[in-house]
Amino acid sequence: MTEPSTEDFPRGLDVTVITGMSGAGRATSANVLEDLGFFVIDNLPPALIGKVAELARGGSSPQRYGFGVDVRTGSFVEDLDEALAGLRALGARTRVLFLEASDDALIRRFDASRRPHPLADTERLLEGIQKERALLEELKGRADVVIDTSMLNVHELRDRLVAIFAADAAATSLQVDIVSFGFKHGLPLDVDLVFDVRFLPNPHWVDALRPLDGRDAPVRDYVMGQDDAKAYLAELQRLFELTLPAYEREGKAYLSIAVGCTGGRHRSVAMAEALGEVLGELGYHPHLRHRDVGRD
Repeated sequence: MTEPSTEDFPRGLDVTVITGMSGAGRATSANVLEDLGFFVIDNLPPALIGKVAELARGGSSPQRYGFGVDVRTGSFVEDLDEALAGLRALGARTRVLFLEASDDALIRRFDASRRPHPLADTERLLEGIQKERALLEELKGRADVVIDTSMLNVHELRDRLVAIFAADAAATSLQVDIVSFGFKHGLPLDVDLVFDVRFLPNPHWVDALRPLDGRDAPVRDYVMGQDDAKAYLAELQRLFELTLPAYEREGKAYLSIAVGCTGGRHRSVAMAEALGEVLGELGYHPHLRHRDVGRD
């Protein structure tokens, strides 16, 4: 076959690479994308990804592809970079979906499945996980979408992927995800920006508000009625009025924003909800999640 040119390259070709830590949910993610209409091939050597240009030249060929790749497929990172750069040069839209999970979560999953880690060989499981994490660190930093599956079951992971990729089919601008969280439960591993609202008065110490969360009107009014909260939200609005269009100009397709307080139940939830309204007024339609709202 001859190499495709920009003239015969299909318009609207969309390629998603599904990768990340072994045991973090690549197979589940591939199944979800397939359900969303992607033509999915798992365990594809990165060096062969560019061949999608030839596969897609037929008029009836799929236009949305998902390729699952992992560290066992040759010179992984270098081949992947080269393949995606070649597709982008021909006008294709590409993205990398990176699945992340904590060491503890991965160890539990491998112990439960009784399957060996691909890089463990004769070494201990944790050493294989750490070797893989070091190998993929640079790729994770360049990924378009990072999802931490440490605390997600398969249904929750599916919901996250559907929220991103079902809307993405018709997306024409930056897609924004806002997550509230509690610092005492750990920082999210899959966000681009983190904002801390622990400087605001805590509704936890108000007996009538403690059982409620930031989505309830009494808590929302208590938090967002503070002068400091109003000023902070106004500063965030100015920040995103500047940065979101700039991210779009640079070709960024996804942005994940985290808002944290101590427990992730009151202040961060109220501020995340308010920030979602502000970004909606700016023309973006963020997807809101409250990671720790049900935790003690």
